[in-house]
Amino acid sequence: MSNLRSDKPFTLAGRTFQSRLLVGTGKYRDLEETRLAIEASGAEIVTVAVRRTNIGQNPGEPNLLDVLPPDRYTILPNTAGCYDAVEAVRTCRLARELLDGHNLVKLEVLADQKTLFPNVIETLKAAEVLVKDGFDVMVYTSDDPIIARQLAEAGCIAVMPLAGLIGTGLGICNPYNLQIILEESKVPVLVDAGVGTASDATIAMEMGCEAVLMNSAIANAQQPIMMAEAMKHAIVAGRLAYLAGRMPKKLYASASSPLDGLIK
Repeated sequence: MSNLRSDKPFTLAGRTFQSRLLVGTGKYRDLEETRLAIEASGAEIVTVAVRRTNIGQNPGEPNLLDVLPPDRYTILPNTAGCYDAVEAVRTCRLARELLDGHNLVKLEVLADQKTLFPNVIETLKAAEVLVKDGFDVMVYTSDDPIIARQLAEAGCIAVMPLAGLIGTGLGICNPYNLQIILEESKVPVLVDAGVGTASDATIAMEMGCEAVLMNSAIANAQQPIMMAEAMKHAIVAGRLAYLAGRMPKKLYASASSPLDGLIK
């Protein structure tokens, strides 16, 4: 460990986190499985779809915050299910009211229901309004380096390019664009969407991502709690490999043992 490059802390909105795994709260069988899987993941930040999950707006119904209390987890309300900027801004303002002035949000504005691809024009519009309104905006976006740059310039505190389409589990479909975003970005870059298994998360971290956000990869696994733990280790392994620096790739073989001093 002493030979590793020193790591920098993972910081969002002035707060430092130990875990670089962020997890969603949808698609589980029930709240108990949600609780157990998120505990196993070691995540400190959990994202919640305000339009689909009760965090207090529906009195008398099961409340997610009863099993994921805000004094233990940082709740990251998101605008999943929003298809224009006005709707996304309204949803963030509702979340801030429900969470007693909480300003950290995940912005996503979708283009259509078939692909769930981000509508980057509406996303930029919403980001500009939310930043002016005092929100700390983490933003789901395409893997277009120019859009990622514009969102950061608009004041977003983190950009979250997709690895693959939401819920597909295809892994990192365009590593070349992601590498450009990582090299150019002046704010943290987190992979969001497309992770399917532990190796996908590890690759994202090896590339230099600050963190990874996932939901379906854990919730849709045959054993979600076990997969959550696998993801916890995958994130750590990928980060350590990134810090350690991989060996150079070579076209031809190179003997593992040195040839100098061989008995002839």
